[in-house]
Amino acid sequence: MKTKRILKWSAGAILLALIAWAFIAYWTSSNDCDRITGTPTHPMRAIVYCDYGLANLKLEDVEKPVPNDDQVLVKVRAASVNPYDWHFIEGTPYLMRAMGVGLRKPKDTRLGVDFAGTVEAVGKNVTQFKPGDEVFGGRGGAFAEYVCPRADRAVALKPANITFEQAASVNIAGITALQALRDKGKVQAGQKVLINGASGGVGTFAVQIAKSFGANVTGVCSTRNVDLVQSLGADQVIDYTKEDFTKNAQRYDVILDNVANHSLLECRRVLKPKGIYVLIGGGRPNEQGLIGPLAKPIKAMLLSPFVSQKMGMMMADTNQKDLNVLGDLMQSGKVKPVIDRSYKLSEVPEAIRYLEQGHARGKVVITLETL
Repeated sequence: MKTKRILKWSAGAILLALIAWAFIAYWTSSNDCDRITGTPTHPMRAIVYCDYGLANLKLEDVEKPVPNDDQVLVKVRAASVNPYDWHFIEGTPYLMRAMGVGLRKPKDTRLGVDFAGTVEAVGKNVTQFKPGDEVFGGRGGAFAEYVCPRADRAVALKPANITFEQAASVNIAGITALQALRDKGKVQAGQKVLINGASGGVGTFAVQIAKSFGANVTGVCSTRNVDLVQSLGADQVIDYTKEDFTKNAQRYDVILDNVANHSLLECRRVLKPKGIYVLIGGGRPNEQGLIGPLAKPIKAMLLSPFVSQKMGMMMADTNQKDLNVLGDLMQSGKVKPVIDRSYKLSEVPEAIRYLEQGHARGKVVITLETL
């Protein structure tokens, strides 16, 4: 009895300690907004948010970055928005906050990842880039006039035949599509590939990349986007307002699911016995809750060991090698980024709102030409 009592009180003490820690961590979580005072010595314009929520995004003067020995200073000409950005703005799923994003306030007050621009300066150890080079890639804080990516990370030379706006759309969406098809889907020439959400940011890249691999591609989209998906090279296009792809007789080697609007069992029905289902991210960006859009990926991973098909999700691993692969595909004309709308840097909140609606055709970009 004494042992049970000790264990009971110990468990209670641990629980109270955890609750106290969580409470203290929540209310003491902060960022540099309260510590920054005065006017920047070398100002640049950037999107900053000190609290979670789209309404808290502001265009402000911040200190212009200085490249270290291994970085390049890039004057940003264009950037693009992603569901990734929306998750950080809202701090959802809430599990993200406990994993280091910031419990009460965002730890990192800068937003944006995808960029394209011109190299203005390089660190002393940088040999692969020089001032004047036109580059594209990914770096946190890309909704700004300047970024400083490491020269050996996610930055590559921009193909001459695409615009800065097109190049800025590539990093997350293009790499996601490439890695989902090549690494997760193991797509081979002649295989049948279905892309659910073929007219979105990842989808428009995926259709073209799958065709470059020699696959037979079926794209799923709404009526207004049928012509667009056909123009990208899809062999068949299914209008989801008229036909449910999970109820037809066709069977696919790979399903790339960008929208997660069907159950896993429905998708399994149209996969071949050894087919592969790849869920991009977690599906819809505006799902709330503790784990939000992670619920379906978790279900897929739990189901996969018990079925003959492979069921899983993927998140992009942005890197220089794959940016160069995509650069070669764009240079050869096999892939051309699709731009839906352009916004100014001051209009980033409007761009995010539009993306959140889920009806963007291709990518939504931010241009700094008119700043």
